[in-house]
Amino acid sequence: MTSPNDSADDRVRAAVDAAFRDEWGQVVATLIGLTGDWDLAEDCAQDAFAAALVTWPRDGVPRRPGAWLTTTARNRAIDRLRRDAAGAAKLRRLAVPADDPDESPVEEIPDERLRLIFTCCHPALPFAARVALTLRTLAGLTTAEIARAFLTAEPAMAQRLVRAKRKIAEAGIPYRVPSAELLPQRLAGVLAVLYLIFNEGYDEQDARRALTAEAIRLARVLVRLMPHEPEPRGLLALMLLHEARRPTRTDHGVLVTLEHQDRSRWNQALITEGVALLDQALVMRRTGPYQVQAAIAACHATAPDAAGTDWPQIASLYAELARLAPSPVVDLNRAVAVAMADGIPAGLAMVDRLTASGRLAGYYLLPATRADLLRRAGRTGEAKAAYEEALKLAPTETERRYLTSRLEEL
Repeated sequence: MTSPNDSADDRVRAAVDAAFRDEWGQVVATLIGLTGDWDLAEDCAQDAFAAALVTWPRDGVPRRPGAWLTTTARNRAIDRLRRDAAGAAKLRRLAVPADDPDESPVEEIPDERLRLIFTCCHPALPFAARVALTLRTLAGLTTAEIARAFLTAEPAMAQRLVRAKRKIAEAGIPYRVPSAELLPQRLAGVLAVLYLIFNEGYDEQDARRALTAEAIRLARVLVRLMPHEPEPRGLLALMLLHEARRPTRTDHGVLVTLEHQDRSRWNQALITEGVALLDQALVMRRTGPYQVQAAIAACHATAPDAAGTDWPQIASLYAELARLAPSPVVDLNRAVAVAMADGIPAGLAMVDRLTASGRLAGYYLLPATRADLLRRAGRTGEAKAAYEEALKLAPTETERRYLTSRLEEL
C-alpha cells in the first residue's frame, strides 16, 4: 500500500526529473558563463539537483525551479572558487565586463536553448568534440549515450570530452553567443546536435520522447532563424518524416521493421509537411547530407506499400550520401538498398566487405543486416548465427526482442 509520503516523494522526484530535462542546459550554461570552468559548472549543477532532492520534499517545489537550481548551483560555485586563490582571482576578473565586438550577442536568436547550442559549438574545437561536448553539457546526455551515438567506446568518448574541456581552458576560448555573421560557420555543429538529440529520443520510452519533441521544436526555430539555408529545412523534413512513422515502430515492445509497419497509421500531415520542406530546400540547389537523408525518408514515406518502394532511387540517394558524408553506417544502409534494388547477392557482398574492414566492429546492426539478407537468400543456418551475434551486441530491450523473434521464426 502506498503511503501519502510515498506519493509526495514521487511528485518531488517527478518535479526534479522535469527540471533536469528543462533546466539542466541553462543552469550549466549560466555557470560556465560565470566561472569559465566547464567541469566546475557540471559539478555544481549536479550538486544543485542533489540539493533539490533533499530540500524540496521539506520546503515544497519552488514556483520557479530553474531559478532555484541556478541560484543554488551559482552559490556552490562561488563558495568553491573562494576557497582557493586561483578561484578568487577568477572571481575578481569576472567582476570586470569584457567586450569583444567579434563575439557580440545575437538577440535575433529567439530561443534560449538554441542560443546556448550555437554558443557551445565553437569552431576552434574539432567537429566531433564540439558536438559531443554540447550534447553532454546542454542536452544532459550521459557519456555512454553520446558514445553510442558516435559508435565509439565510452572510455574513448570520456577522454574526448576531457580533451575538449582542456583545450577550452588552455586556449581561453570564450563562452559567448556568436555574432550574426559567425552563425553559418557553426551551423553544421548545431545541426548535428539537434539530429543526435532527436535520435536519442526516437524510441518507445516516454521519458526520452521529450528529446525528440525538443529537437523538432528547435529545428523549427532554426528554419525561421536561417530561412536561406537549405540544410535546416532538410533536417526538419527528415525529423518529421521519421516522426510520422513513430506509432508503428513497435508492437507490444517488439520492433516492427519498415516493410511490416501499418502505413494507414502513419501521420500523413507530418509526411506532407516534411515533403514540402524538402522541396523548399532542394529548390535552393545546395544539396547537403540532411536533404539527401530526408529524400530517402520521403521515398519510404510516400510509397503506397513496401513492394512499391523505389529501391533503385534509394540506392542512388545513398550513393550520393556516401559522397557527401562518407561513413560505414551510410555504406551499410546503402548495401540494404542495393540488395533490394539489384539482388541479395550484391547487397551481401557489400556487407561482407564492411565486415572484413572491421569499421563497424561491435555495431549490432552489421550482423543484424547480414542476418536479414541471409534469411532472404534462404541461407538459414548462416542467418541464425548472424542473428545470435547481433543479439549479443543489441543495446536495447526492444531490439533484443526483435532479434529473438527472428531467431524463433528461423
